Amino acid sequence: MTYDERYMRVRTRRQLFRDCGVGVGKAALASLLVGNTMGATRKPHFPPKIDSVIYCFMAGAPSQFELFDYKPELQKWDAKPAPDAFLKGKRFAFMDTFAKETPKLLGSRRKFQQHGKSGLWFSDLFSHIGSIADDVTMVSGISTENFNHGPAKLFSNTGSVRPGRPSMGSWVTYGIGSESNDLPGYVVLQSGPRGPRGGAALWASGFLPTSYQGVPFRSAGDPILNLSTPGGVDAHEQKATLDLIGDINQLELAETGDSEIQTRISQYEMAYRMQSSGPELIDFSKESAATMEMYGAEPGKASYANNCLLARRLVERGVRFVQLYHADWDHHQDLDEPLTSVCKEVDRPTMALIRDLKQRGLLERTLVIWGGEFGRTPMGEVREKGKIGRNHHIDAFTMMFAGGGLPPGRVVGGTDEFGFSPTGDRIDVHDVQATVLHLLGLDHEKLTYRFMGRDFRLTDVAGHVIKPLVS
Repeated sequence: MTYDERYMRVRTRRQLFRDCGVGVGKAALASLLVGNTMGATRKPHFPPKIDSVIYCFMAGAPSQFELFDYKPELQKWDAKPAPDAFLKGKRFAFMDTFAKETPKLLGSRRKFQQHGKSGLWFSDLFSHIGSIADDVTMVSGISTENFNHGPAKLFSNTGSVRPGRPSMGSWVTYGIGSESNDLPGYVVLQSGPRGPRGGAALWASGFLPTSYQGVPFRSAGDPILNLSTPGGVDAHEQKATLDLIGDINQLELAETGDSEIQTRISQYEMAYRMQSSGPELIDFSKESAATMEMYGAEPGKASYANNCLLARRLVERGVRFVQLYHADWDHHQDLDEPLTSVCKEVDRPTMALIRDLKQRGLLERTLVIWGGEFGRTPMGEVREKGKIGRNHHIDAFTMMFAGGGLPPGRVVGGTDEFGFSPTGDRIDVHDVQATVLHLLGLDHEKLTYRFMGRDFRLTDVAGHVIKPLVS
């Protein structure tokens, strides 16, 4: 095949129309340029109740039985064989592998007490969160589709167990844009010993333009890797270089009409603005000593506490969607010290985030979400003598919400006396996603994007707004 033949095969339809003089290419390009509002706010489907979301995702699936699902009946049945109804026709990630006999029910070893006027239950692992019981809303009995961590994380974040779909933050910024001119509309913060299984696919834009993907920030060092000006390059040289790159990109955009080139242009412009806004963002010197103490934040440290404070600063600056990932919640083997340790890392900062937002008048227009990809079984799992954990459970788990005008101090939904099955109307992850979009003024059935001949949406072909949560 000659060079000319290869060249003709990769030419776009826009180029063909343009070179044939039909004019459609120019019209489409003009529409693209005029309609490029990737960083701007856009009108929602109806008046929103919130302006931003902070999603604290606990990667690995926290055990609800050790945190906030107090089950006195489960305590009575501790160490007794699980009923056949719990096991028949059910699939668990590792139960069959490690169990040499019928799994036994496991009552929590943690101490529980009721908190606030609402009387919500929290264990001693969440004493700080318990102090704001009257500001949070628990959603209990949520179900999901897959009992393996990777697919379940994808489902929670993208609405699909398969990689390649846009994340919730990407759908939100695609739907209504961002109010920040100097920061991305969708920011990702990570803490813990490692990143979440699934990695960047959890905050990717999928088939949406890449300008809608989550941008990872750091709470220590450079807020964004490779953002700082290289040594030996002064401001004048940098500006001249960026101007030249911009001119080249504009020429290529005019030549091809490729929307990803416009994304590239927007990203260069955003990166240039972030060189000044980024360092200011992680400069905690203007925060009061009382605020730093409340969060347990330490300047220059990469931690969940610093990320919670950073999340508040991000929504103050108009960032639409902030996602915090904190790993190390996969406690199959030991619900003792490892769980105590990770709870200590998140209990106080989570409380501080919600209290701080409320004190600043931001909580009413901000939705805070706390939860993992699924829950844990009421049966114990023994992998090592003298230690006990819990297996994955997809039929009934609990998530915590705060702000957004939700009814505080309430439990929506519920589970049976053993915490095995949901009671009342079924609530699944797609319902949670539909509700978040609803609070942002977006109809989950109308927020679609055509790809490969089909209109896709975050909730696929499912999802209902959780009415008791928003009414």
